[in-house]
Amino acid sequence: MQKLTIALVLAASTAFAGEVITRGAAIPKDAKAVALATVLENPDAYTKEAVVVEGVVAASCTRKGCWMQLAPAEDAHGVRVTFRDYGFFIPLDSKGMKARAEGVAVVTTLSKAEADHLEEEGAKIKRREDGTAVEVSFVANGVELTR
Repeated sequence: MQKLTIALVLAASTAFAGEVITRGAAIPKDAKAVALATVLENPDAYTKEAVVVEGVVAASCTRKGCWMQLAPAEDAHGVRVTFRDYGFFIPLDSKGMKARAEGVAVVTTLSKAEADHLEEEGAKIKRREDGTAVEVSFVANGVELTR
């Protein structure tokens, strides 16, 4: 009986490994994939035509799941991903998941108040001396998360 219980617990815990959670529009199979580091090096080149980026969710909005910080690795610098027209959210426990996102890069200047707000929600932002920040973000049409 004990062996059966252990087997069932192991089966249940691995059943969710590899689970794919989708939000927003489906990511096209033939979508152009670009390394996240490449987008960060030259974001202006990726502001018009949608591309797919991949990485790990290094942080996410702790209040609603309305953004995620996508990075090549958990401890690496990444990009804040928002969701087109505030149209969908990700689970609040998304940190550490692998993610694919299809969308475009956006370069904006955040006011001190906007940067304060994002940091309160868990965002990692590089600020200027006056508290403002120039942010490269990514607006996603759709997202796929994998546990």
